Amino acid sequence: MAASGCRLLLVFVFCLALLPGRATPLQASQTWALLKVQQLLNRPAALTHWRRTTDFCGGTAAPSAAAVVCYGDTVTQLHVAGDASGATPPLPLNFSIGALVTTLSRLPDLKVLTLSGLGLWGPLPGKLERLAALEIVNMSGNYLYGPIPRGLSRLRSLQTLILDDNMIGGEVPGWLGTALPSLAVLSLKNNSLAGAVPDSLGTAPSLRSLVLASNNLSGNLPDMRGLASLQTLDVAGNSLGPAFPRLPRKVASVVLSRNRFGGGLPAADLTSFYLLERLDVSRNSFVGPFPPALLSLPSLRYLSIAGNRFTGTLSDKAPCGDNLQLVDLSSNLLMGSVPACLRPDGKTKTVVISSENCLDKGDGSQNPSPFCQNQALAVGIVPHHKDRKEIGRHAGFIAGIVMAVLVAVSLVGAMAFFAVRKMTMEGAKTRPAAILVEEHSSSSAYPSKLFADARYISQTVKLGALGIQPYRSFSLVELEAATNNFANSCLLGQDSYGEMYLGKLSNGTPVTIRSLKVKRNQSTQSFNRHIETISRLRHRHLVSALGHCFEYDLDDSTVTQLYLVFEYVQNGSLRSRISQGTEGRKLSWGQRISAAIGVAKGIQFLHGGIIPGLFGNNLRINNILLDQNHVAKIGSYNIPILGEASKPEGGAGSKHQTDSAMLGDKIDIFDFGVILLELVSGKPITSIYEVEIMKELLLWAMAEEDRARRRSFVDPAVSKSCSEESLRTVMEICLRCLSKEAVHRPSVEDVIWNLQFATQVQDDWEGEIWSGDGSPVSSSRATRSSRFSR
Repeated sequence: MAASGCRLLLVFVFCLALLPGRATPLQASQTWALLKVQQLLNRPAALTHWRRTTDFCGGTAAPSAAAVVCYGDTVTQLHVAGDASGATPPLPLNFSIGALVTTLSRLPDLKVLTLSGLGLWGPLPGKLERLAALEIVNMSGNYLYGPIPRGLSRLRSLQTLILDDNMIGGEVPGWLGTALPSLAVLSLKNNSLAGAVPDSLGTAPSLRSLVLASNNLSGNLPDMRGLASLQTLDVAGNSLGPAFPRLPRKVASVVLSRNRFGGGLPAADLTSFYLLERLDVSRNSFVGPFPPALLSLPSLRYLSIAGNRFTGTLSDKAPCGDNLQLVDLSSNLLMGSVPACLRPDGKTKTVVISSENCLDKGDGSQNPSPFCQNQALAVGIVPHHKDRKEIGRHAGFIAGIVMAVLVAVSLVGAMAFFAVRKMTMEGAKTRPAAILVEEHSSSSAYPSKLFADARYISQTVKLGALGIQPYRSFSLVELEAATNNFANSCLLGQDSYGEMYLGKLSNGTPVTIRSLKVKRNQSTQSFNRHIETISRLRHRHLVSALGHCFEYDLDDSTVTQLYLVFEYVQNGSLRSRISQGTEGRKLSWGQRISAAIGVAKGIQFLHGGIIPGLFGNNLRINNILLDQNHVAKIGSYNIPILGEASKPEGGAGSKHQTDSAMLGDKIDIFDFGVILLELVSGKPITSIYEVEIMKELLLWAMAEEDRARRRSFVDPAVSKSCSEESLRTVMEICLRCLSKEAVHRPSVEDVIWNLQFATQVQDDWEGEIWSGDGSPVSSSRATRSSRFSR
C-alpha cells in the first residue's frame, strides 16, 4: 500500500509540473512588453488595472475587454478590445503601429492576438510575420489602410484572419489561398478592397468561412466546389457577378445581396444543399422562374430573394421546410398565392414578406397582374404553357398602342416644330435681332417650352419604366373610395393649407392625397397654369405627382377644393436611417453620399427641370424619404398653388434671407447643407441655434490635419468605414452650403460634382493612400495635407 501511495503521489506531482500555474512568474521581458503595449495604446480603460506587480498569468479573472493567457512563463494569447460605447481615448499623434508590432514580437509564443476597436491607424504592418506562432489575428474596427502585406504569407500556422471595419485597400491577395494552408476563417468585410476575388481562394484546403462583404469587388467568384469545409460565404454589397457562384453542397450560409448577379438561379444545385440554413440573393438582377423547391430545404431558416425580377406562379400547396423563420419574396414579379405553409395560422411562426408582387393577397400590397406580365416580357421572360399565347396577344396589343402613341406624338411634334420654325423665320424678317434675344431668354417663348416638354417627356418615359403611373385626373368618387370617405384613420397630418391622407386606389396602389383649400377668386386660367406645372413634378428623386381632382360649387361651378395625388413612399425617412433612427438597418457612408446626391439631383430638377423653377422648398431631413431601393426622394416641396408669396429660408431653422430673386436657388442649398450636416454627424438638428453650434464644431474638426479630431465629429456608425478624402470632401462642401452669405454658397451642379467625387475617392481609397511608385507613404497626415492643398 505504501509503495502504491508513493507512486500515486509521484504521478500527481508530475502532472502538476506539466500544468501552467501561478507559481511560475511571467518572464520579465514579456511583462515589460505588456506594459509597453499599454503605454502605446494610450492606456485604454480595459488595461488600467495593469501594473508592474500584476500577475498576468495568475488565475484572477480579467475584464472581458482585456485578457492575457499564458502557458508556463510565456504569453500565448492577448486580447484587448476598445470600449463599445466609443469612450476609448484616441491614440497619440506620434502613435506608430510598427512600434506596436515590434513590441509584440517580444511575445514569441503568441498564438492569439486580438486588438479590436482601439483606433489603430496606419498601414497594416508586414512585421507581423515576426510573430511566427500566430494562429488567430483579429484587428477589426480600426483605421488600418493600405494593402494586405505579403509578410503575412509567412505565418504558416495562421488559421483565422479578421480585419473587418477598416480601410484596407488594394486587391485580395492570391497568396491567401496558397501560402496559408491552415487558413479557415477569412473576414475582410467593410473595407475598400477592389478587383476580382482570386481563383486561389477556390482551392484553399481548410477554408470554412469567407466574408468579403461591403467592399468594391467585381467580376465572377471563383469555382468553390472544391472547398469541402466551406460553411459560410458572405460577399454582400459589392459589384460581383453576373454568374452565380459554384459552391460545395455542404455550405450552410450564402449571402450574395446587393451585387450584380443575374440570370436564373441554378435550382438543381441549390435544392441539393441539404445543410443550407441561410440564402440571401436580394437586390440583384436575377430573372426567370423562382424555384419553389427552395422553400422545402430541410435546414433552411432564412430566405430572401427581394428586389429581383423572379417570375412564376406560386401555389398554395407548395411544401415548406420545418425550420423556416423568415422568407422575403418582396419586389419581384411573382403571381399566384403565398403557399399555405407560410401563412400565419397559429402553428407556423415564419415571417413572410411578399409585397410588391402580383400575388392574390387582396391587401393592397401587390401590383396588378398585367404589371408582372409586362415586366416579364420587358426582360425577355416568356411564361410557359397556356399563358404564353394569351400574354403574347396582350403584349402585341399593348405594343400596337404604344407604337400608335409614339407615331402620333412624333407627328404632333414634327408639326409643332415646323410651325414654330415657320413663325420664327417669318418673325425674323420683321423683328430686330434684339427682340429675338429677348424671346429666347423668356420663359414663355416657344423654344424654351419645347425644350421643357422634351425634358418632361424623357423623364416621364424613365418614370414609366420605374412603375410610376401616368399623371391623370381623378374623380372625387375615386378618392373617397381610396380614403374611406376621408376617414380620420387615414389622416396623416394637416397644416395651414389643408390635410394629408393615406389612400389606396382601386388597383391596390398606395398613394398620399393632399386636400388643399383654394381661394374662390382664383381664375380657371390660374388653376390650369398650376396644374400644368404640378403635372411635371415627376422625377426619380421627388415624391412624384400622380394626378389631381377638382371639387366644384354646384351653384356657380367655381372650384372649392383641390386634391393632389402623390406616390406613397413607405421605407422611412432619411432621418430614421442614420444613427439616431429606429427604422431598419442604418445607412453606410456610401449610402449616405448616394442619398445626398439624390437629394441634390431632386433640387436640380426643381430649380431647372421645369419652367418656372421652384425655389424655397423648405427642405428637411425628415421629409427626405427612401424607397425600397434606398433611392432618396424629396417628399415635400414648394407646390406652386400653395401660395404666390415667397417663403423664408428654411429647412432646419434657416434664418438667412435674400433680397434678390436671382439668389433663390441658394435658399435650398443652405437647407441641403443642414441635411449634409446631419448625415455626417448622425445627430438631429431642429433649430438654427443647433445649426450654428454644429457648424462651429465642424469648423473645429477641420481646422487642423488631426484625423482623430475629424473622426470625433463623424457619426460612430460610419466613422470607421469612410475614407479620409471622401469625408473631407463632404465636410468641405457642407461648410460651403452653410455660408451665411448666399452668394458664397455653391451651385447645385457644384454640389453634385463634389459628392460624386467623394463617392469616387471612397471607391479608390487605396490609390489615394499609396504613392505612385507603389511605396507606402510614411505619414498619412502628410499625404492628406498634400492632397487637400491642391
